[in-house]
Amino acid sequence: MSKTQSFQSRIKSPDPDRQLLARLADGGVHSGADLAHMLGVTRTAIWKRLAGLTARGVQLDRIRGHGYRLAHPVDLLDADRIQAGLRPDIRAALQEVRVDFFTDSTSQRLLQAPDCHGRVLLAEFQANGRGRRGTTWISPLASGICLSLGWRLEAAPAGAGALSILAGAALIRALLRIGVRAIGLKWPNDLMYQGCKVGGLLIESRAQLAGPMEIVIGVGLNVRLPRGMAVAGDNQPADLSQCCAHLPTRNEIVVVMVEELIDMLAALAAGTISAYRDEWRQHDLSIGHTAELRMAAETLHGHVLGITDAGMLRMSVNGVEREFASGELSLRLR
Repeated sequence: MSKTQSFQSRIKSPDPDRQLLARLADGGVHSGADLAHMLGVTRTAIWKRLAGLTARGVQLDRIRGHGYRLAHPVDLLDADRIQAGLRPDIRAALQEVRVDFFTDSTSQRLLQAPDCHGRVLLAEFQANGRGRRGTTWISPLASGICLSLGWRLEAAPAGAGALSILAGAALIRALLRIGVRAIGLKWPNDLMYQGCKVGGLLIESRAQLAGPMEIVIGVGLNVRLPRGMAVAGDNQPADLSQCCAHLPTRNEIVVVMVEELIDMLAALAAGTISAYRDEWRQHDLSIGHTAELRMAAETLHGHVLGITDAGMLRMSVNGVEREFASGELSLRLR
């Protein structure tokens, strides 16, 4: 099977787990017998599938004698609704908008595609979502947005080195459009709310010698996390439901994200990116703070001075201003 066939074959295969979750998505109580009849399987098979959904972070209440109910309603991602919501010019610029129910990594799938330009790939659950420096982005099933956008740059334009910064500013624009407030950026690629991580992004690329460069912008964004969720480490999670008075549907959030990211890429190609740098600086949560910078071989302490136009971190260490490149370092505010 060719790579193109393999890529396309994932679009059409029905997923009984998605059918099951879609049936439960209204928040009502559904009996095991009704669910089994809908899928044409046994009640034991339904129990196993529900257990699988629970293992991936879906919170279910079992109502004795009546059936099963989601702890809170879920709005599933829908490629047709997303495409219908996009501006006509953005829709025309895309080859495909696709939603997988389960996948390993949306970014990895796009990087493996023969032509990723103009493709948007989303997943309700990623088994191996990609974070910086080999870390995994964990997002319980149907609780957030796992999105990757593929794009081709015919030549490396001025400012391409700051793409992570530009994409972060584009996401801030998207979140402001849907009414999110008090959200900021922590270098190089974290979206933060009250000291907790709402989302992050990862830029990956593949280039031909003296030819075009294909990039994949991967975004993980928490929308409504399961109650009581906590993770190990310093970056505790937050979600958009905490910082948005009237939370839109996830499909509506995806629409504004895609529009703003593609507008940013158009500005990059045109060389008109200064506004994005300025907006990143306006929402920079690190500037002016004493911070700890962790690298593979050492840990530095200093004072954050902001970012360069190339997206590097400026930091005063022992009274000496130094610059650090994205992708090699980890910034931890003290």
